[in-house]
Amino acid sequence: MSLENIPADVRARCRFQEWNHAYAVLATDFRSEFQGLMDCLRAFVLTKTDILTPGGRRSSIPGKLGGFLEGRGWAEKSFDIQIMVDGASIPTPTHKIDNFKNRVGVEVEWNNKTEFYDRGLNTFRLLRELRVLSVGELSRA
Repeated sequence: MSLENIPADVRARCRFQEWNHAYAVLATDFRSEFQGLMDCLRAFVLTKTDILTPGGRRSSIPGKLGGFLEGRGWAEKSFDIQIMVDGASIPTPTHKIDNFKNRVGVEVEWNNKTEFYDRGLNTFRLLRELRVLSVGELSRA
């Protein structure tokens, strides 16, 4: 794993795992999005209240991260995917991505069940195969 693209101050605060050279792709092909993600991680402060408050649909932790990104042009994104088989259209719904900008997706799973994490990975896999997503960042805490 190569973390030289992650600034040292961010590396000191967060744990990273990389697949398929994602950080190199982000840092070179999606510089603005990469910088936004690094700024988001720098600005994020985890409080005791964040940890102790029940989450429900969206806890304060993904809310803080998503709110930061939304203020910089990221948005929740759904995809209308259909597969044609013998002339018949078959809808292929995916889970929406919480934060999406310029072919980069970010999902934050906080204190969530494994199946939600798997759902995010499967969505990223399908969108990458369809050439809609270049880089997906799935954060799990």
